Formats: sequence, structure tokens, C-alpha cells
Amino acid sequence: MGHTCNSIIINAPYDKVFDISNDISRWTELFGGEYVEAKIINKEANKITFRLTDNEGRSWQSFRLLFKEHYFAYAQRQEPLFPFKFMKIIWLYTPRPEGIEMTWIQHFEMDEKSGFKDSQVEGFINKHSQENLKIFKEIIERESR
Repeated sequence: MGHTCNSIIINAPYDKVFDISNDISRWTELFGGEYVEAKIINKEANKITFRLTDNEGRSWQSFRLLFKEHYFAYAQRQEPLFPFKFMKIIWLYTPRPEGIEMTWIQHFEMDEKSGFKDSQVEGFINKHSQENLKIFKEIIERESR
């Protein structure tokens, strides 16, 4: 199984960090062009079902559960699962003296038919997560000034 964990400190109030980072309609901006469309399909209580389309035209549906009062969000890819067997994501928000530490954890397994090993995809996810976390930090800190 594949597993990644990446963090960054964002010097902004918790409410701002949580609300902006979980505003799926802004993910085309926050993920640095990785997504060309982020469409909310349904919103009910703390659950958001949405569809992402990447810059190569691939789309998939996921759901996200927001637990703002407990400082985390959980997401899971739904359909299509391919190229994964499963993809689960947890975002943790930890107050630190210098701001909010935002941690992204991704736990997944690749489908054998994808042609990729879990370890190969870990490297790709780590690289993109680190780049994207820097964009999140820049945008959220700028909007918090």
C-alpha cells in the first residue's frame, strides 16, 4: 500500500485555513492548475460530494467529510476508482505557535492494471503535495493579511 504525509505551517487563523482549504470551488486555484474543474454535486450536513477534472481531462467523483470542530477533514475517491484500488485522504489542522500546521495524509493502493507501483505514485504525490501546500500557504496567508 502507498502512504504519504506532507505538512506546512500556514500563518493564519484556523477558521481561515480550514474554510479556504475546504472550499472545493477554489481548488482550481489552490491546486496550481492541477484541476481544470471542481464541481460540487451535493452538499448535505458535513458531507460534500464533488467531481474533479484534471488538466489531462480525467474526471472522478469523491466525497469529503468536514469535521471543523475536531480539526480534520476526510475524503475518499468514489468513481471511477481506477487507477487506484482505493484512495483515502485525511487533512489535519494542528494549532502551532507560528500558525496552523496543515498535514495531508494519503493512503492508497494502485490497481495492478494501472502499470504503476505504489512506491512510484508515492513519489509523484509527495512532489505535488509539497508544491500544492506552498500554494495553499501563499494564498491563505495573503488573504489573511
